[in-house]
Amino acid sequence: MIQNSPTGTPFSFIGKRITCLMTFFKSISFSSALFILLAFTCAQAQTIRTYSNEFLSLGVGARGLGMGNAQAASVADVTAGFWNPAGLTQINGTQVAAMHAEWFAGIAKYDYAGAAFPISDKKRFLAINAIRFGVDDIPNTLFLIEPDGNINYDNITTFSAADYALLLSYAQKIKKVSIGGSVKGINRRVGSFATAWGFGLDLGIQYAPNNRFTLGAMLKDATTTVNTWGFNFTPEEKQQLEWTDNVIPVNSVELTGQRLILGGAYRQPFGQSKISLLTELNLDITFDGKRNTLIKSDPISIDPHAGIELEYNNLIFLRTGINNIQEFRNDTNGASFTSIQPNVGLGIKIKEVRIDYAFTGLNRVNDGIYSHIISLMIDFGKHTKAPTETTN
Repeated sequence: MIQNSPTGTPFSFIGKRITCLMTFFKSISFSSALFILLAFTCAQAQTIRTYSNEFLSLGVGARGLGMGNAQAASVADVTAGFWNPAGLTQINGTQVAAMHAEWFAGIAKYDYAGAAFPISDKKRFLAINAIRFGVDDIPNTLFLIEPDGNINYDNITTFSAADYALLLSYAQKIKKVSIGGSVKGINRRVGSFATAWGFGLDLGIQYAPNNRFTLGAMLKDATTTVNTWGFNFTPEEKQQLEWTDNVIPVNSVELTGQRLILGGAYRQPFGQSKISLLTELNLDITFDGKRNTLIKSDPISIDPHAGIELEYNNLIFLRTGINNIQEFRNDTNGASFTSIQPNVGLGIKIKEVRIDYAFTGLNRVNDGIYSHIISLMIDFGKHTKAPTETTN
């Protein structure tokens, strides 16, 4: 039996499970026939969904996106709060970052902002990262046709469908091992008609036996992320939905299962040329049934992805990577083929400012779902100046 969402404000439900999140959203509900079907699909029974909270799989920062999302082992900046919180131990001081991306010819907008800083003893670190993925100005045609059958375009209004996430991260270094975790609060809303509130926990670890080789592991949604959906309709909206043969969704719970990400990175310097090459391989392991990945079985599927970064003097960075390795079937002859998504990127660092660019997508290149992404990172760490030689 489907249970209703807990009474009271959405945050009161989350707050019972974690006290370090602050109140940051308001409760709302749902409309528009197009998005009713979407919300109803995402929020029926209390079972783990194969694809849930997928906006949190897109990634943040043009560096990681240009490397095919292979970041579990090598990430060492503020974006580690998303990729692997253990990587926060590599920052030297306060860092801030921001990113903007647009998908589907600018219809969907994806924004990210984050900040990280060490605690006073410089052995523990905190970070906060915020994400929004949304489509704005969606026409609501629920009352387009009036009871007498006439079409009245003045009845069309607009709304936004957006997903929000707030990640609070902590990391600590113990000799050659770094550990970290991220508590995440999730709010998904469709106009003033539907809302979902969620809570989850990510755990990460990195091990660096030397300056060249690093191992990393990240367990996303370690406690199984819970999203509680709530819907609220006026009597007029319910009547209109019934007249148009739409199903009225009910309050429900959606669960997001665990995802284990294993990674290894190796940095190869080239003599005294100030050039080095970083190579990383990640394996995303899911446990919710057969997926369209390179290695698939029931219930475990494995999705490999890899990236490389060529660095010159910590000044210029060239990147590339592959991910989304999937099998497709040709509609014409029925033949199967394997598709790989390529990505490329470029980074420039000028003193404490790093600007990164990535040309990346959501699937194959020939699907046309690619975007130009730019991110900015500023490092406020204290840099020690080299001693000045004096002549007697």
